[in-house]
Amino acid sequence: MATLTIAHKGVMLELIALQQPRTTLGRRPYNDIVIDHPAVSGEHALFSLHPDGAVELIDLHSTNGTYVNGLAIDSALLLPEDRIEIGQYQLHVQFGSAAPPTTAPLRQARVRVLSGAASGKEMRLIKAVTTLGKPGLAVAVISQQGTRHVLACREGQPPLLNGRPLESQAALLAHQDRITLAGVEMQYLLG
Repeated sequence: MATLTIAHKGVMLELIALQQPRTTLGRRPYNDIVIDHPAVSGEHALFSLHPDGAVELIDLHSTNGTYVNGLAIDSALLLPEDRIEIGQYQLHVQFGSAAPPTTAPLRQARVRVLSGAASGKEMRLIKAVTTLGKPGLAVAVISQQGTRHVLACREGQPPLLNGRPLESQAALLAHQDRITLAGVEMQYLLG
């Protein structure tokens, strides 16, 4: 099975198993993979799985193009070391039967909800990428980067980190950091 990672400015946003014969990527909500960014066309690209396990990337006549190793492509059979760029996003396909390995944090990390209907609930951060928020309103992701976690805005209004707007595209989280997203307050906890 092939697995696709999607990153923005070095921060991993998503990890997706390519299991369907055809997986579409674009800005419109009916795509299999939605990247809501002006540089991404409504129907931008297509990942096609071949019976032998190969993955072909096909540009769907996008406005800004699809790039593999810095070159604009109409279609390309992907190799493990290929670098894919779509708009400001970096993609990489990993081949193999197992999911890509992740490095477990030294201490168990979790997010505790402090306000709203889910107040008091906790979510363990055991996946490479955890999504927070509500699509169409505000979405943030917490991604595992080695033994640390990084908070990044994915869609809508950026989250507040310790009462301040997220200044850059991403920030390293520390024990007891407070995250406010769409009016819901949460706390990042270690241990």
